Amino acid sequence: MTRINDRIRAPKVRVVTSDGTQLGVMSAREALAKAQALGLDLVEIAGQVDPPVCKIVDYGKYKYEQAKLKKQKSKSATRMKEVKFRVGTGQHDYNIKLGRAESFLDSNHKCRFVLQFRGRENAHKDLGFVVLNRIVEDLKTMAQVDQPPRLNGRAVAMILSPLPAHQRKRKFHLFHGELMEEDDFEEDETHTPELDDEVPDEVPDESPDSSLH
Repeated sequence: MTRINDRIRAPKVRVVTSDGTQLGVMSAREALAKAQALGLDLVEIAGQVDPPVCKIVDYGKYKYEQAKLKKQKSKSATRMKEVKFRVGTGQHDYNIKLGRAESFLDSNHKCRFVLQFRGRENAHKDLGFVVLNRIVEDLKTMAQVDQPPRLNGRAVAMILSPLPAHQRKRKFHLFHGELMEEDDFEEDETHTPELDDEVPDEVPDESPDSSLH
């Protein structure tokens, strides 16, 4: 709870003005008299220090600015979501994952996309960049690149952040948690064969080392 004016209990306080000018340490009564002489309030802004720090301000304006600051901090505290891929992620799973990624982005969360390599896939890490660049293209109506694809050991990762709400347009639609077929949407007729052809549809789980023969 913020203490103001005669609710400030400390016998001595350190006083600053609204523009940051230091007035030094004085009695709470003297500080309040200075504030009242200016038609302003004495507001305790740091009660945990000794002596407490008080500011001479218009309390109504101060309260509004603090609330605005808190709201801005809350809005900027976005959560990071992670979506994982494999070189051989099938088309259906790819669509499902991008549908979920769109949901995260539409909730103002950043998304980290990670593609992990296994076995002989490590010799063809360029395919990881192909997949992530395809994701960038597919999500361009929802997100912008915050951190471009980077190689980190046995994985390639990137971060996308959501576009402003009025610019977003979803391409991968989810219905009750499942992907709705693209044929159900007239607007989703765009096809990028050059990217689709570069990414194999399946990598058998039982023999990942044979996926790149």
